[in-house]
Amino acid sequence: MPSHPLRVAVVCSSNQNRSMEAHNILSKRGFDVRSFGTGSHVKLPGPTPDKPNVYDFKTTYVQMYNDLVRKDKELYTQNGILHMLDRNKRIKTKPERFQNCKDRFDLVITCEERVYDQVVEDLNSREQETLQPVHVINVDIQDNHEEATLGAFLICELCQCIQHTEDMENEIEELLQEFEEKSNRPFLHTVCFY
Repeated sequence: MPSHPLRVAVVCSSNQNRSMEAHNILSKRGFDVRSFGTGSHVKLPGPTPDKPNVYDFKTTYVQMYNDLVRKDKELYTQNGILHMLDRNKRIKTKPERFQNCKDRFDLVITCEERVYDQVVEDLNSREQETLQPVHVINVDIQDNHEEATLGAFLICELCQCIQHTEDMENEIEELLQEFEEKSNRPFLHTVCFY
């Protein structure tokens, strides 16, 4: 078993729904966890699919919440966005971009393949200093509230299993294979180095 709690990062595109739901559940289970997005901007659903609400990563969850209440409180209450932002602001102040974080993690879990590719590309473009390994794992999770919750519990279970391995480096592949079969979802995995 690792001598320290696993340092986990959960990453989706906008650091709003999937990564924040997993962040919430993992932190309640005692994990050392942070969450991020990889997009150039934060996008939230708008009145129509072609008119999303777009924010800078510097915008706080409270500012987004207040902006959407001003625009159409009923719409954003019905579609769950205000509830989600309310949860987010209780966890941290604002979304963060993975590419701007220089902290080190044992495990980076992404929620879609495009985000996984962006994380791997970013980690591989950094100068290697300590050669400490970081396992990057992708779990495809649809970007809706229900799937985010189910995905968060799956991520939490995976992290708990990894935390309890005797030798993470040698056991992780087998563990991921078991999770693929059990969850009926494909997992991507690669190792990068800091």
